[in-house]
Amino acid sequence: MSLNSYTSPIKPSDVETIRAILDEAGFEFKDKPYAHFSAKKGKLNVTVYEKGPKVLVQGKETEDFVKFTLEPMVLGEAKLGYEEVNQPDMFEPHFGIDESGKGDFFGPLVIAGVYTDASSTRALMDSGVMDSKRITSAAKIAKLADIIRKTRGVKYDVVSIGPESYNRLYGSFKNLNRLLAWGHSKVIANLAEQVPNCPRALSDQFARKEVLERELKKHGVNLELQQRTKGESDVAVAAASILARERFVQWIDQSSDKSGVKIPLGAGPHVIDAARELITSHGDEILPKVAKMHFKTAQEV
Repeated sequence: MSLNSYTSPIKPSDVETIRAILDEAGFEFKDKPYAHFSAKKGKLNVTVYEKGPKVLVQGKETEDFVKFTLEPMVLGEAKLGYEEVNQPDMFEPHFGIDESGKGDFFGPLVIAGVYTDASSTRALMDSGVMDSKRITSAAKIAKLADIIRKTRGVKYDVVSIGPESYNRLYGSFKNLNRLLAWGHSKVIANLAEQVPNCPRALSDQFARKEVLERELKKHGVNLELQQRTKGESDVAVAAASILARERFVQWIDQSSDKSGVKIPLGAGPHVIDAARELITSHGDEILPKVAKMHFKTAQEV
């Protein structure tokens, strides 16, 4: 399968280098949120994001652009096709864990886990699996989630903590990191039942390692636990982020249809109007059923 998506961190000085290369090659530029620029030529799209910075290449000509333009002219090293050499840990059997909805006032906290080995990691990479935070289209999330579930060798688990359960658990834990550790350990334990001999689990860094290790002991799970920032650069974690995001977006869409109010993402001032509209239509008792009540937004509403 040909590569149709590729991302790489770049140096700040590379931003203008890439812009000049694309300009000379006749790419058409356009503005994009959170990006220095986005450019298109034929079926090839190149976006340079501010955060990182990093470059995202998408389209049917991705592989040729990376091998013959990006790597020799910008990155200065050949990485594409050498991931097994450069990132051997990613191809070893392990669980990747990630969550969605943690920073959203409305909706559940969804935690997902994916087991990968060498062959399934390569298959997911070739299918364009990447961190869900960089995918803005719900349709693309759903498509990739379906590919992940159907990829040979992949095992997965998704735990969705709806707002009512979330509020009850938060009242018990009184700490978001402890709640997250409880959810992560539950997913890891469920995966460990499917793959008992898996030696390692990797998740994004969200709390001290001991907090999650304690929860895993309660579940009787004994494996190596790794946490790191930007964990989504690992394909198993990226796949987990996609499955978690899919379930979160499904809840938002279904609840919007059911309530008759368009429920927004995030936690800024824009969610207050939606919350007030929900209360006007369904009464005060609706809020704990759809929102995380420890957010300051709840008091503002």
